[in-house]
Amino acid sequence: MHLEHREPLLVIPLGGVEEVGLNMTVFQYGDDLMVVDAGLMFPEEDMLGVDYVIPDFTYLLDNKEKFKGIIVTHGHEDHTGALPFLLKELKVPIYATPLTIAFIREKLKEHDLRDVPLIKVKPRESITIGSFEVEFLRVTHSIVDGVGLAIKTPYGIIIHTGDFKLDPTPVDGELMDLQRFSYYGEKGTLLLLSDSMNAEKGGFTFSEKEVRRAFEDIFSKTKGRIIIATFASNIHRIQQAIDVAVQFGRKVIMCGKSMVSNCQIALDLGYLRIPPNTWIRLEDIKKVQDHEIVIIATGSQGEPMSVMSRIAMNEHPHIKIKEGDTVILSARIIPGNERAIGKIINHLMRRGANVKYEKVSDIHVSGHASKEELKLMINIVKPRFFVPIHGEYRFLRYHANLAKKAGIPEENIFILDNGEILEITEAGIIKNGKVQSGRIFIDGKGSTGVQDVVLRDRLRLAHDGVVIILVGIEKLSKRVVSGPEIISRGFIFEDASQDIINEVRHLMTKTLSNIEDDLISDISAIQNKLRSVLKKHLRDTMDRRPMIIPIVMEV
Repeated sequence: MHLEHREPLLVIPLGGVEEVGLNMTVFQYGDDLMVVDAGLMFPEEDMLGVDYVIPDFTYLLDNKEKFKGIIVTHGHEDHTGALPFLLKELKVPIYATPLTIAFIREKLKEHDLRDVPLIKVKPRESITIGSFEVEFLRVTHSIVDGVGLAIKTPYGIIIHTGDFKLDPTPVDGELMDLQRFSYYGEKGTLLLLSDSMNAEKGGFTFSEKEVRRAFEDIFSKTKGRIIIATFASNIHRIQQAIDVAVQFGRKVIMCGKSMVSNCQIALDLGYLRIPPNTWIRLEDIKKVQDHEIVIIATGSQGEPMSVMSRIAMNEHPHIKIKEGDTVILSARIIPGNERAIGKIINHLMRRGANVKYEKVSDIHVSGHASKEELKLMINIVKPRFFVPIHGEYRFLRYHANLAKKAGIPEENIFILDNGEILEITEAGIIKNGKVQSGRIFIDGKGSTGVQDVVLRDRLRLAHDGVVIILVGIEKLSKRVVSGPEIISRGFIFEDASQDIINEVRHLMTKTLSNIEDDLISDISAIQNKLRSVLKKHLRDTMDRRPMIIPIVMEV
């Protein structure tokens, strides 16, 4: 590394340190900027009509001449989901392992982005991005081909763990590369950025292979069909379902567009092993006996249009639940999805299915390190400075406390907000200001995002409804010739509340008659007057605040 001009090294999380999802971190030295991950987040309950949320990457657009590349640690949506929206604005190369690249390519195709440089890398391989040299380090997680990073900078080595857990018996036999993590620990690590998702959870996270035992137990006791819902990206879980299906003499049907696509990609690349004549088409379901079928489907989070939702609502064209079916929801319930998943479980059970899910069966293990593994990572890497990443504030706080117990001085531990700048110089490391950051709400296929004011309007409409006032004014004389007509939705039921509607109409008529002559020609002034009078009236008499839309037309 050349040290001629020792400019500050900046580490800036644009997402992922105040929430679960939106993972995105900027590393910048002089005129060289690279990004690690570009993830999305699924909407919270008050984000009405929003499909998903991505980070605000204004800072990257403002520094596009410095932006040299994106490294993606693994193929989960909370690390890849924002890529199409970023790449519509800026074309920069993406570096990732083969399966992650294949998933990203499929995602970009959906957005008609085909000319993005996608560069495959392998664990223990190093690449150079501007002033940074990056080595990819194998980690174990709930998806195949995950990596952490050793980033060599002018000030020393930064280790970024990506998402990880210490799985001693991974499904694919690819162990976490603890030797390389230890190597950098012995060499001297400047800064560790580490996954905090399970920092609240004591002990160690179980190995993915523990799920197989639960599957074997369920399969051995089940005479009817078995339907397993899991994430389409969880190739390890899908592999175990296939292995146990083969063990018990069952055929496998993949169901759901992303499930079929991901399994085909993983199969083609050698990350998924399926014996011949095991994977059969959905259309052939009636040719196979119930005790010979396993269906692996999407929809473990209760997504409205997913395969599991349609099955639960009896809307799937090929799969109808019947007595004797066993449904396994083999995924963590993501906070915020409890009600949707509960609804699906209720509908499935009502139709006669036996449902196994996280609270009543060991059919899921986490992909993230628990407290003892997190401490072990800190002890192996031996960083001078520590930043917890990936999680809500309380996760980061728990992780910071673990780092303190593991011997890192409190003044060397930094909990960052999204957009906050961690500045590294010869004098040390400090927080130094913020860049623009935040959340962009994506509704449908729009890439510009939904504005906060639109969400506020949707919340108002949802809580208080809308009242529309229609008035016709004669063009020349400016006299009121029609209305006021009152239309309401979500405010009161008009047929049952004619007294209130008549009262509002009378108030609006009186307001119109009192408008001064010099204002009657100003339509916007009339609308503002009608709005303010009705707003005050409804607040004083009913303590209600509906959205009020006066429409004044010249006729």
